[in-house]
Amino acid sequence: MAEPIYNGLFLCTGNSARSIMAEAILNRAGAGRFKAYSAGSHPKGRVLPRTIELLKRLNYSTAEFRSKSWDEFARPEAPHLDFVFTVCDQAAREVCPIWPGQPMTAHWGVPDPAAVAGNEAEIALAFSEAYRQLNNRISIFVSLPLARLDKLALKKRLDEIGKAESGD
Repeated sequence: MAEPIYNGLFLCTGNSARSIMAEAILNRAGAGRFKAYSAGSHPKGRVLPRTIELLKRLNYSTAEFRSKSWDEFARPEAPHLDFVFTVCDQAAREVCPIWPGQPMTAHWGVPDPAAVAGNEAEIALAFSEAYRQLNNRISIFVSLPLARLDKLALKKRLDEIGKAESGD
């Protein structure tokens, strides 16, 4: 029997950098086993140009990315979600939504590259580092034997992935 296609939603406050990167990565790394989406609790209404530039440099198609509210995924016609990941920092200035419903959830906090002040090289490094962390975590996630893990074991693995490199 074929493995199902799993839907994953990446949430962040602005839906303009980290969650967009994660959506792109999972859609590529998931190789048809996953369909990724992203949204924000307080979306900026536009994807940051630096995010688009980074993804284009890495040969991602960026035409369909847009900053949107997580409310779109609470509607009856929204896709059924299997996983919801928050990727926003746990810093006091960041407000992350709490997702209602039945999907498996995990927090995979990544520092906000858009909050970095500095010269061009320092800002570019922050975006590259956010991408690297997300790519590493998502690569581990897509390699999990999801159909063979019970809910408790899966939740434990998702939480462990989120703690990798976060300093927790």
